[in-house]
Amino acid sequence: MKNDEDYICRVCGLELEEPPWGDDSKSATFEHCPCCGVEFGYGDATPLAISKWRKEWLARGATWDQPECKPPDWSLKAQLGRIGVLPS
Repeated sequence: MKNDEDYICRVCGLELEEPPWGDDSKSATFEHCPCCGVEFGYGDATPLAISKWRKEWLARGATWDQPECKPPDWSLKAQLGRIGVLPS
């Protein structure tokens, strides 16, 4: 059964096509988020790492790691809202 939360980047809230932590939610893929650039299994392995990566990404202007993947109607506020974070 698909759990939608399993398809969300823990750092930036991007909805992904594949679960970044595998079908079991425990086996990181070590791929990179096209939005914030975090390496799944490294930069999102602990709450502290997630917070640090997110803070740095936002400080850089929340730019996309792979700008060609950015949807034309992208909303930082909506994306962060998926993970319960409000942009400052």
